[in-house]
Amino acid sequence: MKKLISAIALLTACASIFAVSYKNNTYQKLADEYNKKAQIAFDAGQYDDAVEYSKKAAENAELSKAYIDMMMARGNAENELKLAENRINWAESVHADKIFPMAYTAAKEAFENAKKAFEREDFAATIDYARQSLAALDGVVEVTPLPEYYIVRPWAETKDCYWNISGRPYVYNNPLLWENLYQANKNAMPKPEDPNLIKPGMKMKIPSLTGEYREGVYSPSKKYDPYNSSENK
Repeated sequence: MKKLISAIALLTACASIFAVSYKNNTYQKLADEYNKKAQIAFDAGQYDDAVEYSKKAAENAELSKAYIDMMMARGNAENELKLAENRINWAESVHADKIFPMAYTAAKEAFENAKKAFEREDFAATIDYARQSLAALDGVVEVTPLPEYYIVRPWAETKDCYWNISGRPYVYNNPLLWENLYQANKNAMPKPEDPNLIKPGMKMKIPSLTGEYREGVYSPSKKYDPYNSSENK
């Protein structure tokens, strides 16, 4: 009789825990059904049957709890994966793979590890890797890419020459690097051997020096961060 009372008490305690999402699962339905059978057998004086039914009810209640815990962990892992995926998609939309390559690579690697962990149903590892991916992108911000081209303007207005153009913050921020511009553009000049002869209207290529991402034509209406060679090494 004590065994029966203990079994029923265990089942009652478990039932209160399962009043959560995912409760309507096969294991819980079986637990409920066995609990009813146990009560019917008990009322009929069939105590041995009641004990067996109660045991089966408790076993299925434990399986239901494990199932609920797994499904909740899976749901949490899916949410974290989606957050990481959305953040990576955003990072790609602002060229983080080119402007912040180290952060992007770390985030992408952690995200791939998160997906593999999810496939093997290691949801704790999934969440950990997904959060690592998000953390790697903490410092990524949307910035205007440095220009890849510059349209030469009249000397009287801008004093445009390789030296001065090279010294502008959005180009190389250093006039001493002018020869990089000259070598990349001399074939488009009327006299390639003379770096002084650049003409207004010439579309000047600004080659990347340290892997910095460049895009589009320089526009005075845009705000560019200064080129910093140390940030791209």
